[in-house]
Amino acid sequence: MSLTLSSRVKLNNEINIPCLGLGIYQIPPGNATLKAVKYALEIGYRHIDTAKIYGNESDVGNALKNSKVKREDIFITTKVWNSDQGYDSTLKAFESSLKRLGLSYVDLYLIHWPVEGKINETWRALIKLLKDGKVNTIGVSNYSINELKETIQNSNIIPSINQVEFHPFLFQKDQLEFCKSNAIQLEAYSPLTRGKRLDDPKIGKIAIAYDKTPAQILVRWSLQHGLVVIPKSSHEKRILENSQVFDFNIHQKDMDVLDSLNENLRTVFLN
Repeated sequence: MSLTLSSRVKLNNEINIPCLGLGIYQIPPGNATLKAVKYALEIGYRHIDTAKIYGNESDVGNALKNSKVKREDIFITTKVWNSDQGYDSTLKAFESSLKRLGLSYVDLYLIHWPVEGKINETWRALIKLLKDGKVNTIGVSNYSINELKETIQNSNIIPSINQVEFHPFLFQKDQLEFCKSNAIQLEAYSPLTRGKRLDDPKIGKIAIAYDKTPAQILVRWSLQHGLVVIPKSSHEKRILENSQVFDFNIHQKDMDVLDSLNENLRTVFLN
């Protein structure tokens, strides 16, 4: 079955997540975030990814209020920040996020980064939120395979998502295979390398062959590897461009070229 902008993939607890979303990391709070989210929803996006640390949860909430799209049709992700981790503090942080968003529930709540010594108690808090019906599904972000194993071994609920930086220049094949074998959906942030490799000549050559932009090739590459993808942009032209990736397939020989570009390039680091 071919994918479309409205396509969703089923997570390990039967919740469906849109395969393409809008990331809003580093989009300034206020009108910039409000406009980006409103526009994305207008053109068919149904998946918005924010976080407490981004400082723009309330703008996402305002965009939802001003949208004609029904709340139940939109998939909202937010995340617990590192300084809020721990059982009670995570529960408190979630309620603050919920209030800023102006929502009665969140579709996906993630642990933003693994914090040593707090992995299990923070995960236990997310399980409580899930059981209380305040979130539809729970997951993690930036977890290594070992940190995923620790979570799995200490809980009877497996994360539905691991959101990590993922693109041809950081082709985490072991992570992808581990997540697939454990029914964890891998989700790609910074799929466009934050612009650092958009001028790569091999990507440029492939883009010309398909009459697409380098950014569209990178988004499509992630989708064809079975990832959920959340390219970030505040510009309407690019938000639209990033969504126009469902009318073509990258042939295997070109996928192989893209797969070969790995250089373990990380563009996002925990400060």
